[in-house]
Amino acid sequence: MRRWIATAANFFFPGLGYLIAGQKRPLALGWLIGAIGLTYVELSLQAPMPRLYWTMFVSVFIMNLAFAVDVYRSFAAPASARVLAEKTA
Repeated sequence: MRRWIATAANFFFPGLGYLIAGQKRPLALGWLIGAIGLTYVELSLQAPMPRLYWTMFVSVFIMNLAFAVDVYRSFAAPASARVLAEKTA
């Protein structure tokens, strides 16, 4: 269940899923702050520049999907591999 919660969280707020999973904590905070900033810019572009909004929307969607897949796959890795990845990140 935690795997799916972390996956959904990482899709909507990249970085939050890693925090829920207890992984990549320093990077997760940076990604979360960056994602909040990108969301603000994305929503600010919606009315004044609709063509740029869709470019930004698709870019953020692809990025969020990649973050969700990454945290989902990290749960499939053995615990020893997760610890090693955490130390090298």
